[in-house]
Amino acid sequence: MNSTILDIKNLKTHFFTQRGVVKAVDGISFGIRKGECLCLVGESGCGKTATALSVLRLIDMPPGRIVAGEILYHGEDLLHCSQQRLRQIRGNSIAMIFQDPQSSLNPVFTVGDQITEQIRLHLSLKHKQAIEKAVSLMEQAGIPQAGERMKDYPNQFSGGMQQRVMIAAALSCDPEILIADEPTTALDATIKAQILDIFQDLKRKQNMSILFITHDLGAVAEIADRIIVMYGGRLAEAGTVFDIFDQPKHPYTLGLIDCLPSISARRERLIPIPGMIPSLINPPQGCIFHPRCGRRLSICSREEPREVILSKGHSVACHLYSSADANKKDMVVK
Repeated sequence: MNSTILDIKNLKTHFFTQRGVVKAVDGISFGIRKGECLCLVGESGCGKTATALSVLRLIDMPPGRIVAGEILYHGEDLLHCSQQRLRQIRGNSIAMIFQDPQSSLNPVFTVGDQITEQIRLHLSLKHKQAIEKAVSLMEQAGIPQAGERMKDYPNQFSGGMQQRVMIAAALSCDPEILIADEPTTALDATIKAQILDIFQDLKRKQNMSILFITHDLGAVAEIADRIIVMYGGRLAEAGTVFDIFDQPKHPYTLGLIDCLPSISARRERLIPIPGMIPSLINPPQGCIFHPRCGRRLSICSREEPREVILSKGHSVACHLYSSADANKKDMVVK
């Protein structure tokens, strides 16, 4: 795998509300390498989308604000570059597919107009050339009769086809990094498989880097090279697909995998993670997951765990894997 092209260091994105400060992203760090698919996974509200929006500085301010950290794209900190420079990067070098295509596509413009607008803006192509490229992108995204459908409006497309239009628009300027926020949500199994095939082709044929955000571990297992497991705005575990699915270490990661339906396991019911996601306004002291953890130590309620490197590329933020803390006598039995 090639060198890191996007390096996120100690990113903190907070939302300032009347009830208090919501620490949506609270000190997360990771890098994306050339030609890899990195998946951010976790329950709803864990900070996945806030992390993705922060990369392109799309956080609504107010109430949100990126309060700390660095986002280095080829060494350039996107948090300190000018708005003009940021506009050059958005959609051109780094593109994003948003979670809900119905709210992302403008209902009063044809899909062809919406795709060609980005092409003409960033690539300075003439109208005819932009149309030809847009048709080619729609065909690449698996839209049949693309030339005719250029004249259709978003409401004339199904949910799956609208998602394909969003993919075509995101690919319009051949971005180096593609951020996909829950691109298979609310799609049936057949359409979801087809969308995942598109992402696999992009990675394989164009060597594109993909930041794929999802709570669907089935999709992750199919397309990911590496996985970041998030909980409460923080990194819980990071590793390869093999590390996370075959050698999971964090109790939260184990809980997510236990929630997966399995024919081979022959269990009568799924095993849920007990408790609820904590408030990010007033999170628990120490490890944010400890109130729901069946393997917690007494230290877990006092100190936030540091990230422990288990092997090359595999790390976990858990007191169980720090030799000084993981004393069996210190174990709290639920």
